[in-house]
Amino acid sequence: MSERTVVEMLAAQAASDGDGVKLLRVFGGGNLSRFDPFLMLDEFGSEAADDYIGGFPPHPHRGFETITYMLQGKMEHTDHLGNRGLLSDGDVQWMTAAHGIIHSEMPKQTAGKMRGFQIWLNLPAKTKLSPPAWQDLPAAKVPEYIGETYRIKAIAGRVQLADRLVEGAFERPDTQPIYWDVHLAPQSSLTIPLPDHFTGLVYTYEGLVNLGAVKVQARQLARLNDTGALVVHNHSSAEARFLVLAGAKLKEPIVQYGPFVMNTREEIEQALSDYREGKLTL
Repeated sequence: MSERTVVEMLAAQAASDGDGVKLLRVFGGGNLSRFDPFLMLDEFGSEAADDYIGGFPPHPHRGFETITYMLQGKMEHTDHLGNRGLLSDGDVQWMTAAHGIIHSEMPKQTAGKMRGFQIWLNLPAKTKLSPPAWQDLPAAKVPEYIGETYRIKAIAGRVQLADRLVEGAFERPDTQPIYWDVHLAPQSSLTIPLPDHFTGLVYTYEGLVNLGAVKVQARQLARLNDTGALVVHNHSSAEARFLVLAGAKLKEPIVQYGPFVMNTREEIEQALSDYREGKLTL
């Protein structure tokens, strides 16, 4: 089996969103087709309450899904459908905005560390205006696979490793996303046979890994070519922690305006009009 190679490296950039929440934007905006079906990856993490306490007050979305994965801290979700959920250490929230949702994400702590990730995952044109949906998954129900040299928290996706089948908590029919949090022991390697022609991304958030001859350090993202297995090496003396993202390309036009992601400019104008007239969530 061939081995995937790195075609692009990105460094996470300091940014701010919501009510002044400080975060790292790994990717988002610009030429999004190269990350298809993913639209954005943010890492947030701070021990200073001033960096996160403003949270993300009520705001709209249409046309895609958001996946929030908490490493540490407490964040409360509320939305116009009456849903309310509290994310804590290790919990996952999967929200399908689709036709429209107005929600808030607010810290439920005033001290201590808050750390996690949010991913935006695109929806195909045929389901962009489907009814919205929301699900919280407690950490205890996130499938975990422990091998001799690795620990995998499988949020989404289904992959046959050499020694076992890894099945995530979530599946999606069109984008078929794989979303894993992998902890890899020192002086070890892991081979993940991603489906050919799937977008493949690796984001290191602690430590250092090698993809072939390329080093991917903390706060760096590697975008891979489209065929072959993902082979990750940890040559260091410390554990490495990284996210693996992969998904089927939708190969559709992507038009984004802030919290709306559609296929045409006209659909964006309609989303804006619907929001102004109170029809976004109807």
